[in-house]
Amino acid sequence: MICQSSPVGPLSVNAKDGAVTELIWGQGGNLTGGPLFQRLQDEMAAYFAGDLQAFTTPVCPRGSAFQQRFYAALCAIPYGDTRTYGDIAEELDVSAQAIGQACGANPIAILIPCHRVLAADGLGGYSGMGGIEAKVTLLRLEGAAGLLI
Repeated sequence: MICQSSPVGPLSVNAKDGAVTELIWGQGGNLTGGPLFQRLQDEMAAYFAGDLQAFTTPVCPRGSAFQQRFYAALCAIPYGDTRTYGDIAEELDVSAQAIGQACGANPIAILIPCHRVLAADGLGGYSGMGGIEAKVTLLRLEGAAGLLI
């Protein structure tokens, strides 16, 4: 387990070929030791302590060409900043609904920061354990909560 007691609950991950492929809310995951485990554990601890703004742990999310472009767009949102579903939809020339669905299907939440994507008129949803409360916790941690709360 990468984080036994993070502000959003226990977190573990799956990895393959030296990269994280999935963040799991709760216990489980196949990454239980080694250099990648240690690197991610250290980065998650620093992130939750407010000392890390960008993850360097390699990630390899599954997905179509659109999903890969979407993940890149999420990773381009600066720490402490937010975008709307509509902003990203315009950037990728798709519907805001497609962006919402892609956020909900993001396999590596937090590291690929879907919590930084908001609805035009509020928080929007969040598929991680704890739902919207987890999203608010992550936004507060990054200092972005003042934008919406």
